[in-house]
Amino acid sequence: MSLSVILGLMLCIEAPGSSAVTDVFVKRGEDVLLEVMDDATKKFDFFIWKFNIINVLVGYSPGRKPTVSKGYTGRVEFSVENYSVKLKYLQDDDSGVYEAQVTGDKEQTIAKYMVTVQGPVSPVDLNPDSVSNSSDSCNLTVTCSTEDSHISSTFTCDTKTCSQEGGDQSKVTNSGASLRVHLLNGTIICNHSNQVSWTQKKTQIQDFCPLHAGLSDDVSICLVKTVVFSVGLIIMVSVVISVHLMEKIRKQNKQFSSNQMNIELNLLQ
Repeated sequence: MSLSVILGLMLCIEAPGSSAVTDVFVKRGEDVLLEVMDDATKKFDFFIWKFNIINVLVGYSPGRKPTVSKGYTGRVEFSVENYSVKLKYLQDDDSGVYEAQVTGDKEQTIAKYMVTVQGPVSPVDLNPDSVSNSSDSCNLTVTCSTEDSHISSTFTCDTKTCSQEGGDQSKVTNSGASLRVHLLNGTIICNHSNQVSWTQKKTQIQDFCPLHAGLSDDVSICLVKTVVFSVGLIIMVSVVISVHLMEKIRKQNKQFSSNQMNIELNLLQ
């Protein structure tokens, strides 16, 4: 029986075996390696990788060369050592289920992958919508947006702390990515990501709430420490310079006195 006939028969069989599906995410245009981790490969008559049940990528029989389907020539690399397959230059249409199956005493699936091809996420914008300042609080509303979605979130600050209304805000965009806006150490972060890429923008809440955001006390303490340190440093430097000048003047006076005495002795002689 020819290899092509056997491959056709295998396509008609829903082979038993491992039901576990491994999720794999690949960036558009890149490669992925799908491996077989099963003892069933120690002895078999025929081996096949297929895509979405009906599309054959490659078939292999021990002692013969692997057969790659014409539609995948140049895009599939098969290893006869470990039976892995490398899929190259993946595009959106390559998303789907990839299975490795063997036939021998019985037919079974020995590897199964759900491959999802994703493009890079689009850039994000982070813009303030409104700012309300008073002597004891500050309210800031911002919008985190991408090309097909957006989130608005409000931040409230008093003289000690800042908080985000409702906590971290996130949603799934129309393209299936994640859009999130959150507060971290006084920084508002707008993040757009999927499983293969991410992009973000940041802004300091202090730029909009300069008297609040829990920064006043810390800034005051820091300023006091800086002033004390600076004054201390100036005093220390001044003392060192004064001592040096006094010592120099003392030496000059001593030298002058010695020279004057010598002059007077010479006159007496």
